[in-house]
Amino acid sequence: MYNTLTRKKEEFMPMKAGHVGMYVCGPTVYDVPHIGHARSAYVFDVIRRYLIYKGYKVKFVRNVTDVDDKIIKKARDEYLGEELNTAVNKVSNEYLKIYHEYMDRLDIRQPDFEPKATEYINKMIDFVKGLIQKGVAYQADMDVYFNVRKANGYGRLSNQGFDMLESGARVIAGENKRDPLDFALWKKAKEGEPSWPSPWGNGRPGWHIECSVMSSDILGDEFDIHGGGIDLVFPHHENEIAQSEGAGKKFARYWIHNGLLTINKEKMAKSLGNFITIEEILSRYPASALKILFLQTHHSHPVDFSWERMDEAKKAWARFNILIEKLQVTGNRLQVTGSKEKSREEINDFKIRFEKAMDDDFNCPEALAVLFDLVTHINRGLSAVSCQLTAVMRAEEILLELGGVFGLFDGNKSSPVNINASEKTKIENLINLRNVARKNRDFKESDRIRKELDEKGIILEDTKDGTTWRVKA
Repeated sequence: MYNTLTRKKEEFMPMKAGHVGMYVCGPTVYDVPHIGHARSAYVFDVIRRYLIYKGYKVKFVRNVTDVDDKIIKKARDEYLGEELNTAVNKVSNEYLKIYHEYMDRLDIRQPDFEPKATEYINKMIDFVKGLIQKGVAYQADMDVYFNVRKANGYGRLSNQGFDMLESGARVIAGENKRDPLDFALWKKAKEGEPSWPSPWGNGRPGWHIECSVMSSDILGDEFDIHGGGIDLVFPHHENEIAQSEGAGKKFARYWIHNGLLTINKEKMAKSLGNFITIEEILSRYPASALKILFLQTHHSHPVDFSWERMDEAKKAWARFNILIEKLQVTGNRLQVTGSKEKSREEINDFKIRFEKAMDDDFNCPEALAVLFDLVTHINRGLSAVSCQLTAVMRAEEILLELGGVFGLFDGNKSSPVNINASEKTKIENLINLRNVARKNRDFKESDRIRKELDEKGIILEDTKDGTTWRVKA
C-alpha cells in the first residue's frame, strides 16, 4: 500500500500477525452529510472489507467530533434562546443520528469503536499535562500550545520544511502562542460556550488532540493504519504525529489518504456551497451506482462529480443487477455439461486477477474491471446452446463474494422500486397472459401488456428459455 508518510508503496506488515488496528478520522456532526463525506467513508469501508476478506481481524475505529465552532454556531442558529450546552448536545446527537442513517442506506458498515470527543475530555487533559511535563508544550494565559520547533521531523508527512510552513503561518487575534506555527492543545472558554474544568482554567480541547488520545487509548501507542481525507494531511495529521511522538508514542505506521470529491475541479464543501447531499443522490439512484462512481477512480485521486457520470455509473450497476436477476430465473434450467475442472479454473482466474489488483495498493478500478469481465463471461455462458451448471453457480458465487468486498450486493436499500410478493405475483400473471397472447399471435394484446408493465417500471426480456423480467435500474 502507498504510505503517505514515506511517499512510496510498502508491503503491508501488521504489528501483530493476522490483526490490523485501523483509525480513520470521522465526521464533525453539525449538518447533513454530502457525497464527499460518503466517498471518504466508503474508501475505508472497502479497505476494511478487503483486509477482512484476506483473513485479517480488523479493529476499526472512527471518531466523532461532537463539539467545535461549527457545532456551536449551528446550535445558536437552530436553538435560538435555548441554553447553549443543551443546544450543542442536541445538534451533535441529531446530526450523528442522521450520519448513521445515511451510512446504513449506503451499506457502509459501522465502526467497531466510535469514540466521541466529549467522552475523552479528562484523558485529553492528562495527555496535555504530559506534553507540558516533557517540555514540548506550554501554557499561555489559559491556553496551552504545542511547541512545533521541538517536534522531530515536523512537516515530513506533508513533505514541507519549516521555511515552507513559515511562509503561510500567522497569529490570529486573541491567540497567545509564541510561534505562528504552534497549535492549540487547550483553548480557554468563551462566555456561554461549552467548557470543562482543567488545570489551566475552564476551556475545551483543540481539534488535533482528540485523535491522538482516542487512537492510542483504543488501539495502543503504536498501531497499523491511520486514514482520512487528503485535506487532513496538514495541519491535522501532521499535528497528530507531532503531539503523539512528543508524548513518547510511536503512533501510526501506515498513512492512507483518499482524494477529494470535486465539482468542476473544485473541492466539494459546505463552506463553498457546492455540495450534493447523500439524500439527493439516493432519491435518484441506487446506492451501488454511487459506489461504482467512486470505484472507477483510485482512492488516492480526486473524483470530479457530474450528473452525466452518475448516469453512466447507474448503467454500469444495471449490468450486475440484470445478470443476478437473470441467474435467479434461469439457474434451475441449466444442464450439467462440459468439463467441471476446466470451468472451475477459468472462473477462479477472475478471483486471482481481482486479488492481484487489490493487493496493489487497493486498485479498485482494475478490480472493478475484473468484475465486469466476469459478468461478460457469465452472460456468454448463459447464451450458449448448453450451459455448465457447476461453472455458472461457481461464477455467481465468486461474483457475489468479490462484489461483497465493494459492498455492491448488501441490499441496495436505496433502490427506488421495491417489489413485494403480491406485486411480483401480479407481474408474473401478466407475463403469463402475454405469453399466451404471443402463442396465439395476438401481438396487439402482447404489446399492450408489455407497455403496461413498462409503465410500472418493469422491463421484459424474451430469451430462448422464456421471458424474464427486471425492475428498471
